[in-house]
Amino acid sequence: MTAVTTTAPPVAARRVGPGAAGRQTLTLAWRSLVQIKHNPWELLDLSIQPIMFLLLFTYVFGGAISGSTGDYLQFALPGLLVQNALFYTLSTAIGLNTDITKGVFDRLRSLPIARVAPLAGRVLADTFKQVWAFALLVGFGMVLGFRVTTSAAGLLGALALLVVVALAMSWMSVLIGLKASNPEKVQMFSFSVMMPLTFTSSALVPSATFPSWLQAWSDVNPVTHLADAIRGLLIGGEVAGPMLVSLLWSAGFTVVFAPLAIRVFRNHI
Repeated sequence: MTAVTTTAPPVAARRVGPGAAGRQTLTLAWRSLVQIKHNPWELLDLSIQPIMFLLLFTYVFGGAISGSTGDYLQFALPGLLVQNALFYTLSTAIGLNTDITKGVFDRLRSLPIARVAPLAGRVLADTFKQVWAFALLVGFGMVLGFRVTTSAAGLLGALALLVVVALAMSWMSVLIGLKASNPEKVQMFSFSVMMPLTFTSSALVPSATFPSWLQAWSDVNPVTHLADAIRGLLIGGEVAGPMLVSLLWSAGFTVVFAPLAIRVFRNHI
């Protein structure tokens, strides 16, 4: 009699090298970008909605607030860039929540990929979308008459600052997306946070026109400091102070929400 030996099938290692993790992140980022082709609503949020806001605010409120649509366009477009960037961090939350509720994370858990790749791929794709939305809004604003009166360095600095702050805010969106039971609740909760922050800041109207109690809140509102910094980088004004405060707020959001989001994320993949 001869003994029959069987060899157990190899088990895929959970540890993935940095190079492989980078490639997997890029693959999942590309997956998120390709989904736009199959999801017209995301294309609406990414391209059409910012232009609609720009047209409505400029031509409906511009004359009443600044006396002319041209003057208001110069004032409001930096604020609309901030509003659009912060609102679009919601797409990170909605995208993650959709992947969880549809079982995509269950399939990814069975693959020999880096555990961080799904989250990093989603955030990387959303960063590309933020750059596209920034370029689209500035370009369309220039067609309407907006002018960058500082320099190309100021324009690039505004983009870089928006991306940094949006990435920091994304940690809060990630946490919301992982904890919510469905995408509709993600959107409802996120809008209830982002809408008051944006409309009680100096992003769209000068805060000096607010009542004294609301002006006191606007002066500490992180969106006010970010809008003032972007406005200074694009059309002139104080930059160093508002930018420093914006970066401090970004660091605070990252320190508070990143560990919580990562802890919850590890339970899903």
